[in-house]
Amino acid sequence: MAQELGLDLVEIAPMARPPVAKLMDYGKWKYENAQKARESRRNQTSTVIKEMKLRPKIDSHDYETKKGHVTRFLRAGDKVKITIMFRGREQSRPELGLNLLHRLAEDVAVDGVIEAAPRQDGRNMIMVLAPTRKKSEARVEAQAEKDRRAAARAADQEAEQRHLAESRAAAQAEGPKKRRGPADNLDPDVDLA
Repeated sequence: MAQELGLDLVEIAPMARPPVAKLMDYGKWKYENAQKARESRRNQTSTVIKEMKLRPKIDSHDYETKKGHVTRFLRAGDKVKITIMFRGREQSRPELGLNLLHRLAEDVAVDGVIEAAPRQDGRNMIMVLAPTRKKSEARVEAQAEKDRRAAARAADQEAEQRHLAESRAAAQAEGPKKRRGPADNLDPDVDLA
């Protein structure tokens, strides 16, 4: 029957009683399965964990810089592991690190949430922040922002070219510039010839 229809006889469930077989185009079936597998791999996102290291006695400007990096990572859809490194006597004051972690979590609350609560790990204190939106959404938004900037840049270039063309047209409308000759020289001691 399969040969008459130009199809293949494929055994679906060999262990069933009786075994289940199906008439199908086996090459087409393999191709469709490969397409589905490729599509599922494309939609799969790999989780990237970025790490940011801080000290308990961090300066306010350094803190703002590190906070900006954390915000950028979260907006890109990546998780961020915050590590506070204690040295020497700082280890006797873990509340300084805990306060710093809570302050950072509050400052980036718009872009990320605490996934793993702060915990002491030897000389370090660790906290993990997760983004509030998916990586694919962040990628789409970043591409839209890039397209918007490119369109604005193109519009600016077009306006500048239009302005240059108008200024050239105005200069040509005034007529050709007069060439200066020896009679136009105001200093009689200098000879231009």
